[in-house]
Amino acid sequence: MPIKIPAELPAFKVLRDDNIFVINSERADTQDIRVLKIAIINLMPKKIVTENQLLRYLSNTPLQVEIKLIQTKSYVSHTTLLDHLEKFYNYFDEIKNEKFDGLIITGAPVEKMKFEDVTYWKELTEIMEWSKTNVFSTLHICWGAQAGLYYHHNVPKYDLKEKMFGIFLHRVNDEKADITRGLSDIFNAPHSRYTEVKGEDIEKVNYLEILSESEEAGIFIVATQDRRKIYITGHLEYDRNTLNDEYIRDKEKGEKIDIPKNYFKNNDPNEIPIHSWRGSANIVFSNWLNYCVYQNTPYDIETLH
Repeated sequence: MPIKIPAELPAFKVLRDDNIFVINSERADTQDIRVLKIAIINLMPKKIVTENQLLRYLSNTPLQVEIKLIQTKSYVSHTTLLDHLEKFYNYFDEIKNEKFDGLIITGAPVEKMKFEDVTYWKELTEIMEWSKTNVFSTLHICWGAQAGLYYHHNVPKYDLKEKMFGIFLHRVNDEKADITRGLSDIFNAPHSRYTEVKGEDIEKVNYLEILSESEEAGIFIVATQDRRKIYITGHLEYDRNTLNDEYIRDKEKGEKIDIPKNYFKNNDPNEIPIHSWRGSANIVFSNWLNYCVYQNTPYDIETLH
């Protein structure tokens, strides 16, 4: 089944050129099928890039998915054209009376700050509180995962001595868990962050499960037992060149930054990065949409509570 997005959204052409089945809203409206409504709170600075990344994986299932992009009112992006935001994004106030099968809260480059010092923290907490009754399953990514663990479960984050930056090996703790089903025992995933959460804090919350972790990168996938909240501390959605772009950006800023680990062939930034996590990303996003959302969300989404 296709993903339903406006034909004018840049991701439409990107996905179509990648031979991914997309249809515009007009055609989708003529199909007699229950679509999954997924909202995306996009907190990343390069919003169009993040849209393309997420929509690529959300489209890789037999399910028809309708996307609604959300931006914060308390902070306006300076790195995405205002015309794009006005045309394709909604504010929370505009959608807060709707029900959604799924919600994605992206990462954000604010992990060095205290949660309460982030400009849009109050607005984000309102969204996370709203998600308890208006969303069936929420997927939190990187800083979004740390924010969700802190807000919903009082799990703190800790500063790292240096940036966790690169591709790291992870193990599956429960191969029968729905979100990790089908993953190899050991798989790769990207990380790009200055802070971490610790297993000892998560284990104090008896309804949270650590489903995947890494000896080097730490906690990776955490979920509530009912799978209404999923937390992923890395960036499975990243494209082949995303870490390279971040590496160049940080170097140009004059920041002290090491080459992303286990990323370039022969550890040489002049080589093409090795995209070693694409299969794992497809599995995790498909599992979330199928097992955590589609198989359990009410057919009449308006009955969700």
